[in-house]
Amino acid sequence: MNQTETLNDVNTDAPRAMRAKVGSFLQQQGALVMLIIVCIAGFVRYEAFLTPENLLNVVRQNSMLGLVALGMTFVILTGGIDLSVGALLAVAGVIAANLADRGLIIALTAAVVATTILGLINGLVIAKARIQPFIVTLAMMIAARGLALAATGEQTVRIASEDFTWLGRGSVGFLPVPILILIIGFALGWLILNQTRFGRNVFAVGDNDEAARLMGLNVSRVTIIVYAISGALAGLAGVLLASRLGAGQPVAGTGYELDAIAAVVIGGTLLTGGQGSVISTLVGVLLLGVIFNLFNLEGTISPWYQLVLRGVILLFVVVAQNRLTKLK
Repeated sequence: MNQTETLNDVNTDAPRAMRAKVGSFLQQQGALVMLIIVCIAGFVRYEAFLTPENLLNVVRQNSMLGLVALGMTFVILTGGIDLSVGALLAVAGVIAANLADRGLIIALTAAVVATTILGLINGLVIAKARIQPFIVTLAMMIAARGLALAATGEQTVRIASEDFTWLGRGSVGFLPVPILILIIGFALGWLILNQTRFGRNVFAVGDNDEAARLMGLNVSRVTIIVYAISGALAGLAGVLLASRLGAGQPVAGTGYELDAIAAVVIGGTLLTGGQGSVISTLVGVLLLGVIFNLFNLEGTISPWYQLVLRGVILLFVVVAQNRLTKLK
């Protein structure tokens, strides 16, 4: 190879390396950059946007979505998907509402255990029967929603217990309880994924499940556990929502599965698995929450158009993620 060819290789490799670095940065931090830009825009346009009351309200309103998205992160990191989380949220809310008079602990425990079992069933069928997660969780979504509707006669179950409603409406100091639970949940999620062997196994399965199996990892066990985690967190979110609304609604959580997937993907977690983090998911949740808070402050944008924008945002992010992956 002569000197001219060497210089040409260097000139070609340098831009390629720069594009790879930019692609990696945008994939990992793009949501954070967008969140900062949107917050600045909100501050410029609306005086009320950056008030402590409004910011706390944004996080409190999205605490339930945050918990569902946290569970979805575990699933997507393995290369899976969970479409049943919205219906499981409704099941948990209905169970908790029916047991609210027996005490907060009993209602909370029963609801979360029930949805954990349903999530466990998802994982078992996916891992043992080798059926696609999309099909299994879609079937569970339909069955769980039907269960919630049948158990309530398609009626809302009112909650009279003030002890129970404290969970969704109360505060510890200046911090609303749902936000406190969200912080604890994401802290535990970060520790599990980044500081434990199980967390490393989750990434390994998502990166290449066959290679993980050849390395001796119990891929089925990891799969079952992540779907159980997703079910448990959907159940916890359902209890919080029922507590906040003062009622268990069999139609609650409709669309949560898509919002949770959107938050996870917007945050930078790959739909194919193996790359992502719970912190990026939290940023994705906050970004969605801030955007729709700005719509509410504007007051002139129809909820139907907001739904359209949700779909457009998700499509844009998936396409952008695919392009950035190719740049890397």
